[in-house]
Amino acid sequence: MAVAQLTESVLQLTLNEGFDPISGEFILKQKRFNNVKPEATPEQLYETANAFASVQQHELYGVSRRDVSEIHEDEA
Repeated sequence: MAVAQLTESVLQLTLNEGFDPISGEFILKQKRFNNVKPEATPEQLYETANAFASVQQHELYGVSRRDVSEIHEDEA
C-alpha cells in the first residue's frame, strides 16, 4: 500500500496590482513564503496571509497553500 508524507508546504499570496489597460484583466502577482509548518491550520495561514497583506502595497486577491508530498510504499 502506498502512503504520502508531506515534505514541503508553501503559503502563496496573490496580490492585485491593478488592471491591464489593454486587456482589461487584473494584473496579479504572487508572493511565496516557504517553510510553512505542515501542521499549520487553514485559519492560522489565513490570519498570517492577512498580516503579510497589511504591509503590502497592493490588495490581497487570494491565498493558497501549496503542499508537496513524497509517495512511497508503506513498510508496515
